[in-house]
Amino acid sequence: MSKISIRFFNDKEIRAVWDDASAKWRFSVLDVIAAIRGESSYEKNRNYWKYLKDKLKKQNSEVVSATTQLKLLAPDGKRRYSDVLDADGIILLASEFPAKVSSGFIKWFTNSDDTLDGKSKQKAYALFESDLLNSIEVGTVKGLMQIHSYLFGGLYPFAGQIRSVNIAKGGFAFAPAMYLENTLRNVESMPETTFDEIVNKYVEMNVAHPFMEGNGRSTRIWLDLIFKKNMKKCVDWSKINKKEYLDAMRSSVVGSSQIKKLLYDALTDKINDREVFMKGIDYSYYYEET
Repeated sequence: MSKISIRFFNDKEIRAVWDDASAKWRFSVLDVIAAIRGESSYEKNRNYWKYLKDKLKKQNSEVVSATTQLKLLAPDGKRRYSDVLDADGIILLASEFPAKVSSGFIKWFTNSDDTLDGKSKQKAYALFESDLLNSIEVGTVKGLMQIHSYLFGGLYPFAGQIRSVNIAKGGFAFAPAMYLENTLRNVESMPETTFDEIVNKYVEMNVAHPFMEGNGRSTRIWLDLIFKKNMKKCVDWSKINKKEYLDAMRSSVVGSSQIKKLLYDALTDKINDREVFMKGIDYSYYYEET
């Protein structure tokens, strides 16, 4: 049960566990109920599922017969058996709710893996099993280009290519294209032996923003490889709140203390842990959702 995936619907986690026996993803029933109902209370969602499950049993619903149990992390921090359903079962479950609250969820759930980000995220997952992860140049522009090319190859025509036009986001202009080559050369030459040096380099690469799209997702993997090589650490991105991270990155152009605190508090020595890597990818892509 080490293969974990997280989707986000309206900022609520929907966890999935890979079931080797059936070779398919199975999704947390309580997470789906929480997402559809917009309810954060674990107890309320558990009680609602108990009520709904009893009701469906009396109707001999396929949802109940399709439900199985796998271990998921409970609110008390322990892994406990929890009800899960495969993708088909989740659609059946969602259909038990009024259409006005379930239609948006069903549309998102059935299409999320077919979007550009969904396809790119599947490629990012595969990095953990790939020899490519160990062959990427760490801390270099070439290494970052390798990551970007892998994540977005076949999805963006400019995958792995340094931009040649100016770009801006939220009123902030990134490094001018005419100076970008020199800017990237300077960032590449920055030291990366200490935590502060590594984060400073990460911040400057973010300011450079070398690609037309996909900078954040690529650069976070790039950052983790630098941490892994020089500190035998990586970031557990699931411990960093989306809003806090985005606010810290916006303010990092004038001061890096906020992003440094977030990253330092989220460091882990589980650099070869599949679950940490997969959850990191999930959160990294979640940061980019608008």
